Amino acid sequence: MQGKGVIKFFAIVLAVVCLYQLSFTWVTHKVESDAKAYAKGNAEKERAYLDSISTQPVYPVFGHTYQYCVDNALALGLDLKGGMNVTMQISLRELVTELSNKNKDVVFNQALANAQARTVTEQKDYITLFVDEYQKLNPNGKLATIFANNNNQDKLKFNSSNSEVEAYLKDQANTAVQQSYTVLQKRIDQFGVTQPNIQLQKSTNRILIELPGVKEPERVRKLLSGTAKLEFYQTFDNSEIYGLLNNVNGILAANAKNKTAPKEDTTKAAKADTAKVAANANKKDSASSLLSKIKTGAAKDSAGVNNKSQLAAQNPLFAVLTPMVYQGQDGSPQLAPGPMVGSAEQKDTAKVDAYLRSADVKAVLPQNLKLLWSVKPEKGTKRFTLFAIKLSGAENGAVLNGDVITDARSDVDQLKGGFEVTMYMNSQGAQKWKNVTAEASAGGGKKAIAIVLDDNVYSAPNVQNEITGGVSSISGGNFTQEDTKDLANVLKAGRLLAPARIIGEAVVGPSLGQEAISAGLLSCILGLVVILIFMIAYYNRAGTVAVVAVLVNVFFLMGVLVSIRAVLTLPGIAGIILILGVAVDANVLVYERVREELNAGKSLRIAIADGFKHALPSILDANISTFLTGVILFVFGSGPIQGFATTLMIGIITTLFCSLLISRLIFEYMLEKGWDIKFSRPWSSHTFKNANYKFVKNRYKFYAFSGLFILAGLISMFTRGFNYGVDFGGGRTYVVKFAPSVTTEQVHDAVDATLGRGTEVKTYGSDKISITTNYLINDNVESADAKVEAALIKALSANPATKITADNILSHQKVEATVANEVKSSAKWTIIIAIIVISAYILIRFRRWQFSLGAMVATAHDSLLVLSFFSLFKDVLPFSLDIDQAFIAALLTVIGYSINDTVVVFDRIREFLHNEKNPDQGEVINHAINNTLSRTIITALTVVLILVVLFAFGGDVIRGFSFALLIGVLFGTYSSICVASPVIVDFGDKKLK
Repeated sequence: MQGKGVIKFFAIVLAVVCLYQLSFTWVTHKVESDAKAYAKGNAEKERAYLDSISTQPVYPVFGHTYQYCVDNALALGLDLKGGMNVTMQISLRELVTELSNKNKDVVFNQALANAQARTVTEQKDYITLFVDEYQKLNPNGKLATIFANNNNQDKLKFNSSNSEVEAYLKDQANTAVQQSYTVLQKRIDQFGVTQPNIQLQKSTNRILIELPGVKEPERVRKLLSGTAKLEFYQTFDNSEIYGLLNNVNGILAANAKNKTAPKEDTTKAAKADTAKVAANANKKDSASSLLSKIKTGAAKDSAGVNNKSQLAAQNPLFAVLTPMVYQGQDGSPQLAPGPMVGSAEQKDTAKVDAYLRSADVKAVLPQNLKLLWSVKPEKGTKRFTLFAIKLSGAENGAVLNGDVITDARSDVDQLKGGFEVTMYMNSQGAQKWKNVTAEASAGGGKKAIAIVLDDNVYSAPNVQNEITGGVSSISGGNFTQEDTKDLANVLKAGRLLAPARIIGEAVVGPSLGQEAISAGLLSCILGLVVILIFMIAYYNRAGTVAVVAVLVNVFFLMGVLVSIRAVLTLPGIAGIILILGVAVDANVLVYERVREELNAGKSLRIAIADGFKHALPSILDANISTFLTGVILFVFGSGPIQGFATTLMIGIITTLFCSLLISRLIFEYMLEKGWDIKFSRPWSSHTFKNANYKFVKNRYKFYAFSGLFILAGLISMFTRGFNYGVDFGGGRTYVVKFAPSVTTEQVHDAVDATLGRGTEVKTYGSDKISITTNYLINDNVESADAKVEAALIKALSANPATKITADNILSHQKVEATVANEVKSSAKWTIIIAIIVISAYILIRFRRWQFSLGAMVATAHDSLLVLSFFSLFKDVLPFSLDIDQAFIAALLTVIGYSINDTVVVFDRIREFLHNEKNPDQGEVINHAINNTLSRTIITALTVVLILVVLFAFGGDVIRGFSFALLIGVLFGTYSSICVASPVIVDFGDKKLK
């Protein structure tokens, strides 16, 4: 074997890197376990504990902080870990106000208020309620006089009826709601959250959002609720503001010392001091002497202070806001240049804001001064910076608004390194920006221009030169790529026609339930152990090599997934299951080849070398075709499809490395040590040897069985349909308050019998559970909501542990499907494109269109069989057969497995055709199928063993998912043997040379 040293070196490096990447998960788990032990069930104490150490080193070897470890740990999806639940309300009241050009009519505004009040108790849409209220208040009033204008004259006339105006408003409202939904979905997608759930509740104009594994709720709030109000401001220098802040500190201290003192005297004195400070602001030594004076006074004061509260009373502002100073060359404090005037801990920013908003303080601060915080804390801390913003013009506003921006993108600063946002302005904005930057850079002053988004300062760079052309860069000293992506994404997503505000948020538990997750993971591990034991039992000592290779493969796969920040979800687990099958399959291919070489009388060393050599084409063809499937799924898919594809592609690469190289190294080592390597046991050495089943001869029977099954399935699909899960069909969500001891599994068991097995149950906060059911989802009569609620109460009350009354139901709402039609369409077309691409690859490799046709038929055949089964038996089996996101993952797994299995059989057919001088096509193909039968059955058996264990012990919640995988693998094995290869016979020549 050539290049053993290089392979060993690469394997060691990869192992070290994977170990390092996975170590963050272990460290994070240790810290969170300590937090749970400290909190003893108190969620607030646990959160406070983690917040307090977020910037503290918890990884002693490398000095990494807890937050750094969390960011680099294995992330779990919403179905496995839970995340953040956000409810957003789209404000149609503000939309109607804007459409009326903020009309001041008393009746109009009263109608808006009355309609808003009715939305709390009624399910009617806001526009209907508004028109109804207006007509009540003004029966003869004409809405067209309020809404008709030159901007909408193509849709409304001044003599339009109220019903026409109502139709216009509803059309605008629908557009606004859909745009809000699209914008929020775009922001979330660009935020980088894997598999978010986004539900639109049209009746109340609410959007329900669930974000899996969110670690930065504040960042999510800013991203979702931000209206993208971008503004550019001139700034004050720190030296111009420090005297004012010192004066404010004095006012606050005086008020605290003598609360009964007349405010007029304090304010008068404060104004006098302010005028004096302003007069001396340009003197060179003024700031320095003032700082020295304050420093000396603070030192004297501190000498007699015994506690922090007394210090805060003497210097209220500076106790929570640290001025921006640095130590000069002579050791004296100096004011730092620039618009940054101070910094404060996150917990103190609210107190600083309260001080600055007080009446006494506002009286002494200039009208054109606005103090704003930075959007993010200083690196490695939780301290935020305060900026001094200069208001401009008669309206005391920004010098330029963000509506002139046409595009924005995250870039890399080619000169300084780091990250920046490149902005593009329209011609009007470009001209104004040229004037603003010219003024800021005039006379070599290089003043700062603050870039403010929703009253948070993103950056305040000094303007070096006049900027022309409308192309500018926003950069910051501590900008990360994440920061620039967030800013660019919010700007590109644009403003919302109707503002969407967060009206509720909560931390939700995993949708699968903790017990179901534990059972599922345990069953996966148990299934893996079973197949590894089987490999040792079937292949003797060689089986131990396969065990080592598979375990190393899983280790490498998880390490790479963590390093690329992938999120592990149920579809991801499906991908791992497929990879286990592919990894075992590669070893089985090699071992079966080695056994053939040994039976031919070759020595052990030569048999192993030839076994790897002859198995290589089959392994490469099978894995490349499966990898291409993953590429197509990743490029054209979305959501769960992309998560599955990522796991699949990485797993294929690690499988090839471990099965072809790591296994070979182990065998080379065993041969050098002179170990006796056996590839079978007495009972397994002749399994399927000399098999001669008439697969080709009986192909019409197989065609008939498949055809009848698919025909029955198609009839069932068009007549009976499927049982759609909540994410595909929508449902009703109830937030129910239970006793803390009630688990999601108990709730599941209580409601499944009555409401159906498609119910989704998860924790919602500390003592509440969210129940989403598709029961009576197609019943649109007014009484349907009451029927479902009554059924829910009855089902839960059947168990004393989960018994509730109507008072326990805190809220309920009807939600649309979480999987949008685009995702369904994307899944369908992705699968079709994948089949076409794989067929093209097989055509290139095997050079006969009959092989491509066979693969295409087999893949489509397997997909239709699974779909037919789920439609025919949807209400027959005692567990859920729902069409949901997990089913998509299962179907993709079946396609990947089917292609892999089919290509291996095709490879042996090609080999036999090449070796035969005048072959009979039917006989050669039948011989090839029988020759690979051992490999086909063993591979299928190992995967089936995992799925049987997952099905039996994985719990009710994922039983439908595991069953879909199980029947899919069985159908895939059946099609490889009985459908794909015989198709070549019927569409090929009788003789192939």
